[in-house]
Amino acid sequence: MLTTPAFAQAAAGGDTNSMLMSLLPFALIFVIMYFLILRPQQKKVKDHAELVKNIRRGDTVVTSGGLVGKVTKVVDDDQIEFEISDGVRVRQMRQMISGVRAKGEPAKEKAEIAKDETSAS
Repeated sequence: MLTTPAFAQAAAGGDTNSMLMSLLPFALIFVIMYFLILRPQQKKVKDHAELVKNIRRGDTVVTSGGLVGKVTKVVDDDQIEFEISDGVRVRQMRQMISGVRAKGEPAKEKAEIAKDETSAS
């Protein structure tokens, strides 16, 4: 035989340390994947949810389909209505908004409008 009995006996014995070292590359790949792929994706989803939540009347928005329009009405928590041209209004799901180009001023309350009109006269 070409192999010695001592060499064959050493190879047959299982060592806990060698098993740990064989699993180490898989754990390292998982950690690298978490920091390079999963964390940035979670941050991006969180930022988009915050952007969608803060849409209000007067904002100029861009949809995921490429339409650009000015928000005329916030219908509810799921939908907004925006104007893409004079007299052309479209309802859109909030989650389909990909970006806000320009933030509008907050809508005036009815009491503020009445106060402004009386002070202007």
